[in-house]
Amino acid sequence: MAVAPPPVSELSASGSPPAGRGIAGRIWADRWIYLFILPTAILYGMYTVWPIAASYWYSVLDWNGFESRGDYVGLANYREILRDDFFWSALGNTFLFAVVTVPIRVGLALGVAIMLNNPRLPFARLFRTALFLPVVTTTAIIGIVMTFVFDPVGGPVNTLLPRQGIVDQSVNFLADSDTAIYIVMVVHIWKWLGVTLIYWLAALQTIPQDLYEAARVDGANSRQLFRGITLPLLVPFLIIIVTLTFLDTLEIFDLMLTMTGGGPFYSTEVIDIFIYRQAFASAVPRLGYASAAAVVFDLATLGLALIQILAVSYARRARRDM
Repeated sequence: MAVAPPPVSELSASGSPPAGRGIAGRIWADRWIYLFILPTAILYGMYTVWPIAASYWYSVLDWNGFESRGDYVGLANYREILRDDFFWSALGNTFLFAVVTVPIRVGLALGVAIMLNNPRLPFARLFRTALFLPVVTTTAIIGIVMTFVFDPVGGPVNTLLPRQGIVDQSVNFLADSDTAIYIVMVVHIWKWLGVTLIYWLAALQTIPQDLYEAARVDGANSRQLFRGITLPLLVPFLIIIVTLTFLDTLEIFDLMLTMTGGGPFYSTEVIDIFIYRQAFASAVPRLGYASAAAVVFDLATLGLALIQILAVSYARRARRDM
């Protein structure tokens, strides 16, 4: 009696059955996959996982980074952080930046994505490339270029505004504590709009075109198509895109450092620059104190992300129960 060969799914990369049906057998069957991702896993562990884990230990030390070991101080760094007005100012600037830019990025990218997703739009691919081009440009380079664009002496913006009669004289936008952070917001939205645009384009591709065709046959116009088909089907993607955009917006160190350096008068100092200043730019570096600030910020970000996810999940359940 002939014995049937094992199914293809149970064969390893070499064509032979795995050593077992457990985890060890599956790992052995896919050993070449793990071998190829091993270098990336090692580098990720060295330069991402280890620094994050080490920052929690450094946060309970009084350590300047030059000595071989620091003094254990327990929660003293955290108590000092909670009383530091500069930390709270930097934290407030960071979340202000996110609260203003995230809705604009998400809403603007959605509108642009809907236009670019129209198959009748000419040069749609060219527009997509043009909008995504700032994303692949180095942020530090954009920050330096934008300081010349908004320069009060000879910058294109300050050359154009008085000429058009909008202002009487040049305005130093990046040196004004009332306008500096909002100028950086505009540059940030322009640079990273392409990322959120790609998210929305991918979400729009999941909507079957048959739904639109059937609705058009029934006489639906563009506004009805958007409200009745597009918007409801995009709601499940909204929480993911908002969360990704929110977390991405919190990392603005390079752009803010090159454009304002945290000034003027700490009005644009975000949490990343605060940590950098404490750890590397002060007369006496305080790596333990900077690590404590980073841990507090990480926990605050994680808490906000969890609250956002739970709130959206509750809203979905309430909508289904109605």
